[in-house]
Parts: sequence; C-alpha cells; structure tokens
Amino acid sequence: MVNASASQHSPQADGAWSPLKIRMFRSIWLAILASNIGTWVNDVAAAWVMAERTGSALMVALVQSATTVPIVLLALAAGTLADIVDRRKYLLFTQGWMLLVAAVTAVLTAMDLLTPQLLVLLTFCMGCGAAMAMPAQAAIVSELVPQPMLASAVALNSIGINIARSIGPAIGGVIVAQLGAVWAFGFNAITFAAMLFVVWGWKRDPKASSLPPEGFGAGLKAGLRYASRAGRLQAVLIKSAGFFFFAAAMNAMLPVVVRGQMEGGAGQYGVLLGCIGIGAVGGALLLPKLRAKLDRDLLVLLATLSLAASLAGLALTRSWYVLPLVMLVNGFAWITVLSSLQIAAQTAVPAWVRARALALYIMVFSAGMAAGGLSWGALAQRTSPELALLVAAAGAVIGGLLVWRVRIAGAEDLNLSPAGHWPAPELSVPVSNDRGPVLVTIEYRIDAADRAAFQVQMRTLGAIRRRDGAVVWGVVEDVATPGIHLEYFVAASWLEHLRQHERITADDKAIQEALRTLHRGERAPLVRHFVGGHDPLPAAAPHHHSDI
Repeated sequence: MVNASASQHSPQADGAWSPLKIRMFRSIWLAILASNIGTWVNDVAAAWVMAERTGSALMVALVQSATTVPIVLLALAAGTLADIVDRRKYLLFTQGWMLLVAAVTAVLTAMDLLTPQLLVLLTFCMGCGAAMAMPAQAAIVSELVPQPMLASAVALNSIGINIARSIGPAIGGVIVAQLGAVWAFGFNAITFAAMLFVVWGWKRDPKASSLPPEGFGAGLKAGLRYASRAGRLQAVLIKSAGFFFFAAAMNAMLPVVVRGQMEGGAGQYGVLLGCIGIGAVGGALLLPKLRAKLDRDLLVLLATLSLAASLAGLALTRSWYVLPLVMLVNGFAWITVLSSLQIAAQTAVPAWVRARALALYIMVFSAGMAAGGLSWGALAQRTSPELALLVAAAGAVIGGLLVWRVRIAGAEDLNLSPAGHWPAPELSVPVSNDRGPVLVTIEYRIDAADRAAFQVQMRTLGAIRRRDGAVVWGVVEDVATPGIHLEYFVAASWLEHLRQHERITADDKAIQEALRTLHRGERAPLVRHFVGGHDPLPAAAPHHHSDI
C-alpha cells in the first residue's frame, strides 16, 4: 500500500493528474468510475423497465427517489460505521451487498419475475448500499494519497463522477435498446464485482490503537459533538446548504425545458448533459491553477455566480447553439464548488472522525438537491420553468453573498495529525474503562499582566476539550490567592478520557504550549485526576502529569 504518511513526492505533487501515479489510488479510482457508470446504466434500465410495465410517471419517479432517499436517511450512520470499523472490510461488505442486489435484479428480469413493486424494493436496497458506501469511499482518499495531492485527488474523484454522468446514460440506453434490460442489470453487477476485487487487493495499514473501538451510539454522538464544535466543518455545511438547494434547479428543469419549451428529444438532452460533464472535467483540470491564484471563498463565490448565470441562461435562451455554452459554464461552476467544499470537508477534521464529517456533508448535499428539485419543480408547475429558473438564479446569488463571510479558506493548512504528547496517566492500581465520571483539574499560576491573554487561550482550549469529549468544562480563580487559576473538565468515563489523549492534534498542542509559556512556577501546571465508581483505590498521594 502507498501510504500518505510514508510517501515522498516531488514539489509537483499537487498536479491535476499526479494522484493517478499512485497504483492503489489509480486502481480504486478506475473501479469507482466503472461502478458509477454501472449505476447510471442500472438507473436507465430501471426507469425504462418501470415505464414499459406501468406507463406511470409517478412509478418512474418513485424508482428514482428510491436511490436518493437512503442517502439522506443512512449517510450519518454509514459515516459512523466507516470510522469505527476497518474501512477495507466495511467497503468489501457494501460492495458485496450491491453486487448481490444487482445480480438478483438481473436474474429476476431474465426470469420475467421482476414486478414493479420488486423493482422499487431492489432499487431501494441498491440505494441503501450506495448510501452506506459513500462516506467510506470519500474518507479513504486521504489514506491513499499524501497531503499535497489531496486536492487533486478529490478533483479527480469529481472528474470520475462527471465522466460517468456524461457517458453512463448513453451506455445504458444502448445496452437496453440493443441487448435488453437484463444485460444492463448484469453490467452493473460486473462493475461491483470489479470494485470488490480491487478493494480486496488493498493492503490497508490502519492506525493502531490500544483502546477498544467506539460503540455505534458513542461514535454517532462523538461525531455530532465534534461537528458542533468544528468551525471549518460548519462553514462547509453552511456553504453547501446555500449552494446545492439552488443548483438543483438545473437537474430539475433541464429535461422539462428541452422536451417542453424546445420540443427536443433524448438526443439533444443527452448532448446538453454531456456538455455539463465536459465543463466539469475542464474545470477540474483548471482548478489547481485557480486555487493557486484565488482565495478559496472567493473562488466558491465566483463559481456560484457563474452557476446563477447558467440558470438564467437556461431560462432565457432557446438557441441550440447557445445552450451548450450555458451547460459548459454550469459544469465548470458545479465542479469548482463541489471540489472546493469536498477538499475543505476532508481537511477540516482529523482522521478519527473524517467519515462522519463527510457523511454530514453528503447528507446536506443530498437533502439540498432533493429539496431543491422538488421545490423548483413545484414552482415550475404552478408558474413556469422560466420563472423557477430565474428565482433559483436570484437565490443562488443572494445565498452566495450571504455565506461569503463564512470561511472555508485555511482548512487545508490545519495540522490535525495526532500530537501524542499527553503521557499516559500514572495509576496506583488499574482503573477499569467504564469507571466514571472522570474529573480532571489543571492548576495554573498566571501573572496579572498575562491574565487577558490566558483567558483568550483558555476559551480556545475549552472548545477543544468539549469537542473531544468533555461534558463539562470551566475555569475558576482562587479569590484568596489571585493568579491561581483552576481549569476543570469532566469526561463520562475513564475510557472517554483516554480517547481525549488520542484525539489531541498538533494544532491543539500549539494552544497548550502557549498556555505553558504563560504559566509561572518552577514546575509544570499541576494535574489531578478524580475518578468516580467503585474500583478499589488505595489511599496514596496522587500522581500527576502535564496533559494540559
């Protein structure tokens, strides 16, 4: 396995294609590309079979919804599992599940046993598998490439998605028309088998930990707690909510405009979809240069304004010569925002919680696209597609300007690698992991002149303590002896406190070192541990260490 931490690369490591030089990333990228193409082929075949057997637009829409609803429902649970279990084994399970579902669908179709109800059920099962796999697939990118290549790797993943989006439906249409739906479902099964084979060959080297893995409930709670305290991740979620709801208008309105207002056919619709994909691929190739010259948040704002222009262009233009240019702009804007937000989400959190953070991002993305598509479709039904597109364009401009000050820039400069500088607590006797609660106190001696600076650093440290598991945190001052400050925090159990040791990052360490420089005294700040519960502890002097 080529590991990010172990690899050494040239200064050009952040080139657009450089991650493909890494064998394991290249193999998984190609496997995911094939799998995404297979998914598009499956979607085309499922929609065609449903339309052929029922003739109901509602049933066709139900098949499409069955693939997206599980993402909103299951993404956070999937992210939690991807963080607390071995990601390689987890991906093997999800790919095996989708292979089984695709194979069953093909067999039932071949035997003419695929009823509309079964098709919806199997499509939902496929959507559940995809929802469970997505956070893990996104999280492993940072394991496969070194940090300088991460932005390019994320952009390449986006390129793969748009390549599949561009050619998948066309391949699906050809297979269904020439060979039949059973071959389309079988093709999808083969792509999952290929993905399963590649993941099987991935020799992952997971980070060793002496602590037992988190339980699902505790892991879910820890992920939500971290997200509520991680400012950069919150910025990504806010910008995502402000963009994808309005961006969904293009997906919802393009087929309506092509078929209705312009009286076009599937061929013209496919060409315009292909132009979106080409714009996205071209944008991904330009992104390294754009990121080098422009502030990340300015880049997202400019791309959002470009997307608004493409929505307005679709509303106002009825020329088959102009619309491809409009779609190119839309694809460029889409990939720029999507890639920028994905990179920020990847780099805004440490490895132990990365899949959960990406799951939250995927949830916001999927919910925004689903809610946006329904909203703009309903508005178009009541008024007109043109008005819906213009309102969405105006909303994108307003939303982009409102979230302009919410900063994602700088996330890639964070050093979230484990610091590992807290020594293990010294104990007279072993303490069981489930004992608790645990009260930790740290005594500082601060000069009056440094009091304001101490309080500033303490507020930052308090957010870190809570983010990493403290259920209570505070600072008090000795009124009898001014200058003596006592920081205290409470963890739910001894195991949760030990997890705090593992979660401290290099950036957190810098905050603690700043506090150490403000401390006055011959010795380091005095640390005490008080543990609740019933394990027998002998009466002895407490042992101290400096895990501040």
